[in-house]
Amino acid sequence: MDIDVIIARINELARKKKETGLTAEEVVERDELRAVYLGNIRRNFRQQLDTIEWVEDAENEQKGNA
Repeated sequence: MDIDVIIARINELARKKKETGLTAEEVVERDELRAVYLGNIRRNFRQQLDTIEWVEDAENEQKGNA
């Protein structure tokens, strides 16, 4: 499922909750969508962290070899 579709549906359910409340099925759907959304955020953040290169460590290694 596309992340934009997930966000749109989460927002739709949030508006409905404020206006009229949610059914039990909608609460379950909202919780499942939130879990997918948060999983996506965590996965993307982990990928960003994995691509970080510690330049300071590389500089220290070069100084130690010189």
